[in-house]
Amino acid sequence: MTTPIQMSMPEMGGRRALGLALMALVFSLYLPAGGLALALFGLVIAIRDLRVLHRKKQRTGMATSAVVISSISLLLGGFALAGQLYFSAEISAYGECSKGAGTVEARQDCSEQFKRAIEQKIGVAWPSDIPFPA
Repeated sequence: MTTPIQMSMPEMGGRRALGLALMALVFSLYLPAGGLALALFGLVIAIRDLRVLHRKKQRTGMATSAVVISSISLLLGGFALAGQLYFSAEISAYGECSKGAGTVEARQDCSEQFKRAIEQKIGVAWPSDIPFPA
């Protein structure tokens, strides 16, 4: 007769989930789809670790912070991915324009075209006192 697999307390005490949550936060800003995957994975592990640590009467600080950071990463990644999908035509047109631009003036023209396309898509003019991030 075999004994069932015993789920032991995570030796890391939530550190693994916290590491995934922090990686998800960074990835959410640069590669939103990857950040979303890491955030979801980190959230699942953090919740699992939180339950086990709570049951074993261990400290849950790292697991709790992993849940919070993973949730924030999930929101940031979701908004970033939604923005990339919404402005995908404008972003790809800007990329193609930048590839063909050989001078600084041509790149500035590409940036201006991108700015106008974004303004037209959202229907609001870009504030003059805020520099455009292109």
